[in-house]
Amino acid sequence: MSKLLLVDDDANTLASLARAFRLAGHEAVVCDQADRALELAKAQRFDVILSDVVMPGKDGLTLLAELKSAGVPTPVVMISGQASIEMAVRATRLGAVDFLEKPLSTEKLLVTVENTVKLSRLEDENRRLRQRAGKQELIWKSAVMQSVMAKVERVAASETRVAILGETGAGKELIARTLHEKSARRNGPFITLNCAAVPAELIESELFGHEKGAFTGAATRHAGKFEQAHGGTLFLDEIGDMPALMQAKLLRVLEQKEVERIGSDRTIPVDVRVIVATHRNLEELVRKGEFRQDLYHRVFVFPILLPPLRERREDIRLLIDFFALAVAEQNDWKPREIAPEAYAELERYTWPGNVRELRNVVERLLLLADDRIDAATARLALPSDSSAPTPPSGSGPLSERMDMHERDIIIAELKKHNYKMTDTAKALGLERSHLYKKCQQLGIEHRSTAG
Repeated sequence: MSKLLLVDDDANTLASLARAFRLAGHEAVVCDQADRALELAKAQRFDVILSDVVMPGKDGLTLLAELKSAGVPTPVVMISGQASIEMAVRATRLGAVDFLEKPLSTEKLLVTVENTVKLSRLEDENRRLRQRAGKQELIWKSAVMQSVMAKVERVAASETRVAILGETGAGKELIARTLHEKSARRNGPFITLNCAAVPAELIESELFGHEKGAFTGAATRHAGKFEQAHGGTLFLDEIGDMPALMQAKLLRVLEQKEVERIGSDRTIPVDVRVIVATHRNLEELVRKGEFRQDLYHRVFVFPILLPPLRERREDIRLLIDFFALAVAEQNDWKPREIAPEAYAELERYTWPGNVRELRNVVERLLLLADDRIDAATARLALPSDSSAPTPPSGSGPLSERMDMHERDIIIAELKKHNYKMTDTAKALGLERSHLYKKCQQLGIEHRSTAG
């Protein structure tokens, strides 16, 4: 059932329309003045507004303009017995979704309303999905990420080629998408290719396309990633793993801005901004002769180093909250309360798999917990080898880095000895009282287990 607002100065027309819609199961609110209709539309939520054009005083087109100016999102269908092409064009330009001529058939009215409601709901869903996707690019508050995003803002609007460097799972594709969405190419396609995930014998076809019959298995013509990205952005992830032969062909395309499909003798112009990413050291690969120096200088114009999650610990809690909400909504689960001790446990972990690993652990947390996620659940959700600490490589004073490393060692020993303080102190060569003090100084949660 949909809720409709019907606007017409003719009482008989209003009564007839309202009866037809109510018989079809809709709720119909009637109004004979444009000013009153504007007030109703601001105060209540309607699925569709149907308005006559010609009315005494303020006409329907003026009402339509005022509805849009007031930010009322409800779709509007205009109706007139004195229709003209000029009137229909003006209504469309003002934002009407449809324009109907009198006399109206009940069947056409019902179909128009049904289609308008479906389209409006689809647009709302797309808007929510875009907003949700956009949030993933903004989950940060750390100073190190502030520096990264400042570089993104600086280079996004240009055509400069960007090389995103960082560990696997750190979010390099999200940075690339942000660069695309902040660029003049935002309305064009964003196409991705993971160079490490495509077999060497297929990567040329994936990038440049092929003609039907070009090789065994080429049953149809295939447009490559460059063609698909025409007018937009092509993101080449893990470019450091691209085969040497393909590096030479990629360089030619970047220089000449045209591609040639396998099995064709015709070149196709392409207008593409190329963004690359890698977790490998390209300079080292160049020195070893594993990556072409001329290609390196083509793609490595503006580097952006994306820090691993262990170097942006201030962002971990924000990311946990975001993923917990997203996973719960996706699975129609009820939200879970996360205890401060659980946050602390997760913040201490070194996250070798970065943001991708964090998302997986959060989903595991929601599956393991009933109502409240506590520290024990957090430890259970973390990988079984998480007790082996990795020396932190983040920025900051040496004393802070040493404290972090010391804390990881103590936590590992506590877990190994089932949180028995005497056994842990003995393994570390400490007095038990000294271990208690260390735990307090380093913010380590411990259980008062003597044995």
